[in-house]
Amino acid sequence: MSATAPQTGRRPLLPANVDLPALLLVVLGLLVVYVPEYLELSQTIWRSDEQGHGPIIFAVSLWLLFGLRYTLTEMTSQPATVSAVALLVIGSLLYAIGRAQDIWIFSIGSQIWVLAGLALLFKGWRGLRVIWFPLFFMLFMVPLPEALVAAVTAPLKSAVSLVASNLLYAMGYPVGRSGVMLTVGQYQLMVADACAGLNSMFTLEALGMLYMNLMRYTSIARNVTLAVMLVPIAFCANIGRVMILVLVTYYFGDEAGQGFVHGFAGMVLFMIALMLMLALDRLLSVFFKRERGAA
Repeated sequence: MSATAPQTGRRPLLPANVDLPALLLVVLGLLVVYVPEYLELSQTIWRSDEQGHGPIIFAVSLWLLFGLRYTLTEMTSQPATVSAVALLVIGSLLYAIGRAQDIWIFSIGSQIWVLAGLALLFKGWRGLRVIWFPLFFMLFMVPLPEALVAAVTAPLKSAVSLVASNLLYAMGYPVGRSGVMLTVGQYQLMVADACAGLNSMFTLEALGMLYMNLMRYTSIARNVTLAVMLVPIAFCANIGRVMILVLVTYYFGDEAGQGFVHGFAGMVLFMIALMLMLALDRLLSVFFKRERGAA
């Protein structure tokens, strides 16, 4: 009677049937092209509060893609060569223009076209459907044009400042407002882009999209409703962040409001948004079935 080794159930890092030379060639090509871009981002805008979410979005996108490796390698599908070449050409042109003119929305955004083209080249349309969400999620890490950010951020900051100051005044605090400048007691605070701008709402929208993907709800109406409602949720979370900073400054001084607590308020922003999102999701469960797709 021979003994057999126990089955651990753990899969190897890479599927056994993966074309390793082709995989290494593709990965090497992507690294050569895009690593210089990411090094430049890490030394510039990724260090700012407005674009600090970029590395997190990038890491999550890679994690999602890596998690689909077995699904991709085990499927059989006819390559869509013509469409793949078209997407690769578009991606290459966007990268060349973006790299030459320092337009990050082109150079960084081009990788979505390139990865989509590679999926069509190796696994066809079925393969692209498998990885559509990680590619879509990458949109949230693409730096937005400064003109667009400035145009949208200005009214957002004014609205957040108005609501936050009115709420605090109604609570009995000596708060005044002039544009995006808030006065509380003897202190003055300016609502910055990071506190109430487009980028913070963009980050919270990405958080909600990731949540919906992980929950795997099959109801399109439910997902669309939650996605749309994430905008006012992000707006409310930004109001909460500004109110916290004003109260900290009022009770503990300007140094406390601009020091560690300022960064901590960013974490509070996401906590507030997460709680509101979970509450909304619970409310939607009353109207929609809690059906989920296969993991």
